[in-house]
Amino acid sequence: MRRILLLFAFAPLGLAAQTQSGRATMSVEEYDPRSTLKVPVHLVPRAKYPFIDVHGHQSLELSTAQLDRLVSEMDAMNMRVMVNLSGRQGDALVSGIQNYSRHKGRIVVFANLDFRNVDATWGQRAAAQLERDVRAGAVGLKIFKNLGMDVYDATGKRLAVDDPRLDPVWDKAGELNIPVLIHTGEPSEFFQPIDNHNERWLELVTHPGRARPPDRYPTFERLLTEQHNMFRRHARTRFINAHLGWLGSDLGRLGALMDSLPNMYTELGAVLYELGRQPHFAREFLTKYQDRVMMGKDAYAADEYPVYFRVFETADEYFDYYRKYHAFWKMYGLQLPDSVLRKIYYENALRVIPGIDRSQFPASAR
Repeated sequence: MRRILLLFAFAPLGLAAQTQSGRATMSVEEYDPRSTLKVPVHLVPRAKYPFIDVHGHQSLELSTAQLDRLVSEMDAMNMRVMVNLSGRQGDALVSGIQNYSRHKGRIVVFANLDFRNVDATWGQRAAAQLERDVRAGAVGLKIFKNLGMDVYDATGKRLAVDDPRLDPVWDKAGELNIPVLIHTGEPSEFFQPIDNHNERWLELVTHPGRARPPDRYPTFERLLTEQHNMFRRHARTRFINAHLGWLGSDLGRLGALMDSLPNMYTELGAVLYELGRQPHFAREFLTKYQDRVMMGKDAYAADEYPVYFRVFETADEYFDYYRKYHAFWKMYGLQLPDSVLRKIYYENALRVIPGIDRSQFPASAR
């Protein structure tokens, strides 16, 4: 029996194998059973309320046809505003904002930082550039996951998330009253051995570049500690901790963190699979922290949003997530109250992110 299980787990992806007894086996990737469970199904192609996707990524150079198609897809699913976190800076940012003006108010842009050659004066220069970008129309600052993992200063040393040379930027964001949406680290499993105990084994085998081995990267806990230290040091700046801060599998810890950091918000980009497998606790968490959580998706695919709507709005049971390598388990609906849905879908984002056209939302949110 043990041999059969090992062949099932570690056979080369896409290839069938045979046991000594001749019984056919298959890889985890090939195994795709059809459930015989018959339960009510409530597909939700369109969100119940207009929503703001606070974690989007789009090219600044979309053609007219591409931009029109994107907005048409947004209309179909009831997305009123997309926050493009890939706004860059300087002339590129200005050009992108101008390009998006064809559909005024539908796409807003966060600026990014250039982490090359960080030295003792880098913070002041970066803060000045951020101020120029906000004057040009940026409504926030996005920090990508390379900070803390793959960014090195002018001397070749790893740049920690809480490096004091970055402080002028966080202070400037607070002064400008814009949020900082920051992605730090990766799922904790990416830092663990890639073995039969790793919950993300399939993803790490199909996407080996996502592994974070200890000889090349700081630990998961080290990265989170640096990020949380930085949040505490800059209490007057609002931070949106991307991807539930990679604590979606430990909502109790995330809740305690939010209790201790009133300037920290979070969003749901690419972590729906965590909420959908723990519907009771997730519903309790989202209800308790309903003023601090925002809708986000990350990688754009119009046909994947309905899974979010179904998890949030229905009480459906045992349905598929949209990417097997992220979640081999099934989803369950949370059936969130309307008051919580409105806050997650748009009210919290309107409160935290300046510059969004409120006329696109119900009068109570204006």
